[in-house]
Amino acid sequence: MSLEWLIDWSWSLDGLRDFIATGIQSFRDCDATALVAVACLLVLFVWYCYHVGREQPRAYATVNALMQSAEANGVQNGFVYCQSPECVRCSHHDGLNQKLYHNLQEYAKRYSWSGMGRIHKGIREQGRYLNSRPSIQKPEVFFLPDLPTTPYFSRDAQKHDVELLERNFQTILCEFETLYKAFSNCSLPQGWKMNSTPSGEWFTFYLVNQGMCVPRNCRRCPRTYRLLGSLRTCIGNNVFGNACISVLSPGTVIAEHYGPTNIRIRCHLGLKTPSNCELVVGGEPQCWAEGRCLLFDDSFLHTAFHEGAPEEGPRVVFMVDLWHPNVAAAERQALDFIFAPGR
Repeated sequence: MSLEWLIDWSWSLDGLRDFIATGIQSFRDCDATALVAVACLLVLFVWYCYHVGREQPRAYATVNALMQSAEANGVQNGFVYCQSPECVRCSHHDGLNQKLYHNLQEYAKRYSWSGMGRIHKGIREQGRYLNSRPSIQKPEVFFLPDLPTTPYFSRDAQKHDVELLERNFQTILCEFETLYKAFSNCSLPQGWKMNSTPSGEWFTFYLVNQGMCVPRNCRRCPRTYRLLGSLRTCIGNNVFGNACISVLSPGTVIAEHYGPTNIRIRCHLGLKTPSNCELVVGGEPQCWAEGRCLLFDDSFLHTAFHEGAPEEGPRVVFMVDLWHPNVAAAERQALDFIFAPGR
């Protein structure tokens, strides 16, 4: 048994020696020009890998540059901006693309680059995406590429949250009616915000505003606020997340405008829906219904109006931002980090 093993081992060494010798001879016989070409290709490949990993966003126009001309007039797409320094849509900072790329790199260092392909692509090409989008859909701050796009979504897109909201319709309505009684005593009660409109009045009462809880308002709607914590896809940790009660008085028209991003679905739960009220998204009209949710992508050009009679009262919806169903869990975590309030 030992002799057979020694013979096999000796044969293996001879074979290895012959293999090495053949390889050396082949290398000597190889054309020098071919060797230089292979070496150059290898160096270029290594340089390319390094460059892609370190590359800053391309010098396309930033979101700020795309909007400067409209800002000179204080209007973009018919929407009058509030010019608030806290507003992610209204405060267009210089170097936004570079800032987003820096945030992505910081996230990847702490966690992982895994699953970041679309976000990396979106940030690097952001200016081009925003500039070349068809006029029907132009998110104003961030566009995530390769997401399925449609003006309206079916209820099944976020079925759990839609059903939960509709089951709690009466709870939300009761808290709204308590809040709305204050309008009989003053023109704009505490906690409410008036928004710019070409005609009529549009009021909002925020529980979450651009990813930030509004404590005083939440205390006045405790059951509705607790409900937000039960939603599986509510955006609550980045600047694209909002939850509010939205009120349109009769005769109100909201100017056509685009939302800031396509990573979310905006959900409207109808609380009070008089006749002659419509939401138009991407040129497609829809009507609200009491106790029912309407899901749409507000990165499409959209408007809303209430043309009902004054005696019909206001149109009221509870609005909450949910994740687009095709944004993966790893991407949601990264976007929460990149677009964290105050970052």
